[in-house]
Amino acid sequence: MPSFRVTMVIGALRDGVQPQSVLPAAAAAAAAEGLATVEASDLAIVAGAARITVRFTAEDAELARQIGEHVVAATGELAETQRWQVTERVKSRWYPVG
Repeated sequence: MPSFRVTMVIGALRDGVQPQSVLPAAAAAAAAEGLATVEASDLAIVAGAARITVRFTAEDAELARQIGEHVVAATGELAETQRWQVTERVKSRWYPVG
């Protein structure tokens, strides 16, 4: 099954949200409907900004895009999402999903 990831740049947290809750919530959103298996999740600081990546499997690119949108919406309830992108792994490289 193909591997995809959704990467989001995270800004300010919503009122009352604990920082440690955002990454698990994003990963849970990817697996919520049982359409994807979460392979990994990560939080990194890149160029001074928080970046969350959730890697998951999905049947195809269209479903992966929908899952990515769901993850971004769920994460957006906890924190400001400034930029995001869904990518697909092909061999050893990641390519944007259109």
